[in-house]
Amino acid sequence: MQKNIVHLLIVSILAFGCSANQQNSVEKPQKEHTVKRPPDLQTNTVAYFASGCFWCVEAVFESVIGVGDVISGYSGGRKSTANYSMVSAGKTNHAEAVAVHYDSTQIDYPTLLKVFFGSHDPTTLNRQGPDRGKQYRSAIFYRNEKEQQLAKNYIDKLLTKGVYPKVTTEVVSFEAFYPAEDHHQNYEARNPTNSYIRNVSIPRLNRFKKKFPDLLKEGHD
Repeated sequence: MQKNIVHLLIVSILAFGCSANQQNSVEKPQKEHTVKRPPDLQTNTVAYFASGCFWCVEAVFESVIGVGDVISGYSGGRKSTANYSMVSAGKTNHAEAVAVHYDSTQIDYPTLLKVFFGSHDPTTLNRQGPDRGKQYRSAIFYRNEKEQQLAKNYIDKLLTKGVYPKVTTEVVSFEAFYPAEDHHQNYEARNPTNSYIRNVSIPRLNRFKKKFPDLLKEGHD
């Protein structure tokens, strides 16, 4: 009896996984990505982060003042393997990541780091919530030495203050970012009744909003 209950609990948890929601759909042949940013987007730089399912991460950053568009995609692997079926199955070295386009006159990189660390658990290696595997690792893809140093300093501060007992976040040089398939963009906003979105993504966003109300855009509180 106990074994049956445990089995049901495991199945239930996996059913809410970021990749589980796509397993029953038929994979379509990969096409060139057609993600486009609005022409009036007032941003002048971009930052790259990974902290679990990109549906969740995208929604968090899009709620922040000074952030324009946030694009879900893949980073850390080869272009030839940058597709959802392979990445979500853990068959590549990619992490589900986001490209955060932002206006540096409204928000700076240290504040983006605050959003990043304040919206996920950086102590769990290759895991975030119900999602497990290297594709869900915590990572900062820095573009220059300044970003690298800011990231490392922020982690040192978290550890020194005892905010976390450890931090598993990778701080690695940015090489390339490949936008995910179109139907993954703005996924939470377009699929509010999806079981994963209702049980994992929205609660994660709400926890962030409660923690950092001063960082939210008007209408996102």
